[in-house]
Amino acid sequence: MSEQLVPLTYEGILEMFRETKQLIQANAKQIVETNKQVVETAKQVKATNKAVSSLSDRVGNIVEKMVGEGNLVDQFRELGHNVKTHSRKKVFGKKGTAEGGEIDLFMEDGDIAILVEAKTTLKMNDVVDHIERIKKYRRFVDVDGKNGKRFIGAVAGTVIAEKIINFAHENGLYVIIQSARAVEIITPPEGFVVKKW
Repeated sequence: MSEQLVPLTYEGILEMFRETKQLIQANAKQIVETNKQVVETAKQVKATNKAVSSLSDRVGNIVEKMVGEGNLVDQFRELGHNVKTHSRKKVFGKKGTAEGGEIDLFMEDGDIAILVEAKTTLKMNDVVDHIERIKKYRRFVDVDGKNGKRFIGAVAGTVIAEKIINFAHENGLYVIIQSARAVEIITPPEGFVVKKW
């Protein structure tokens, strides 16, 4: 059965205009509310970017303290690594690709390089990520398999849980923590062997 068509009347047309006007007003309110949300989101993104930038500055300060006040180069020399040069934020590979990356602190000892990842609070995934970063850097510099340089790793933080220290040591990484000396390489457990990539 088909619907019966109702003839248009002047009152019917006015009612359609009123309904259309109400829909337009409701949509206008939604647009205003959406714009407010967009503005609020933009403010939050700006605040987040500022916090990330601040965190990056703190990591930079940690690295500076490790090398300067913490006398980290001398501590590695005491461990048998004759560090001759060091640099911050060593970028390798093409930025933004799976084979690119950045090393917070890079120290060289002739045929060995020490790659350090620094965080304010070191987490388990930071250690795992750094192990992968070292392997990635190894592939980057040793494309033809003829580079005789070896790489060892270290992770650093102002706060590091005991289980993370143990995990890093189990994976052959040195662990550096903020201490009364400014920073200190935690004495590895008996039988510790630093891993060379």
